[in-house]
Amino acid sequence: MTQHMNATPTPVDWQRRDTQAVVFDLDGVLVDSFEVMRQAFTVAYAEVVGDGRAPFEEYNRHQGRYFPDIMRIMGLPPAMEEPFVRESYRLQAQVPLFDGVVPLLKELHRQGVRMAVATGKSGPRARSLLAALGVVDLFAHVIGSDEVPRPKPAPDIVERALGLLGVRPEQALMVGDAVTDLASARGAGVAAVAAVWADVDEAELLAAGPDAVLRAPHELLPLCGLLNPV
Repeated sequence: MTQHMNATPTPVDWQRRDTQAVVFDLDGVLVDSFEVMRQAFTVAYAEVVGDGRAPFEEYNRHQGRYFPDIMRIMGLPPAMEEPFVRESYRLQAQVPLFDGVVPLLKELHRQGVRMAVATGKSGPRARSLLAALGVVDLFAHVIGSDEVPRPKPAPDIVERALGLLGVRPEQALMVGDAVTDLASARGAGVAAVAAVWADVDEAELLAAGPDAVLRAPHELLPLCGLLNPV
């Protein structure tokens, strides 16, 4: 049975878990794409809608969802997707990885923890960005919202990751920075872990009842039964 986000989750006993895989969200967890998204959204709004201030703050509140879904929720033209994607590709060299992410990924990879990315971006765009950043090969799979029947907050993308990784829900956890990530994880029966090192609404995330909260990337290692390397 799918557990709803407003239900009280059963506390996770991390010491007893056999965590073999981690599913990561991308934006706000691995990469700091806020400024590039702001620029791309502003250009797309100007090209398709016209004059006026682009409502990026509202757009940003829907992070974790697939872009077409956000346009539908906001009542904006679907045609904004083409210039938004174009500008995102053009500016992707300006997107950095968060501090501490590379050592975390390398340590998880070294210790044999299988990793996947499950993102609101399209698969090709996510893989292109991670390849440009030199870390795509650390992931067994990178899955975009265009590659599953239903994007987050539905569990499809996490279930797809579990199937590709060959692990059971109780052997995996998902790290995300949005309520939609936590809902997707919990719907798939996976431990839902909130990352708050980006510019997030921490109160909203905590209200969603994550199984753990991380304030820095290296804090994930103990949840995987690994020591933080000296």
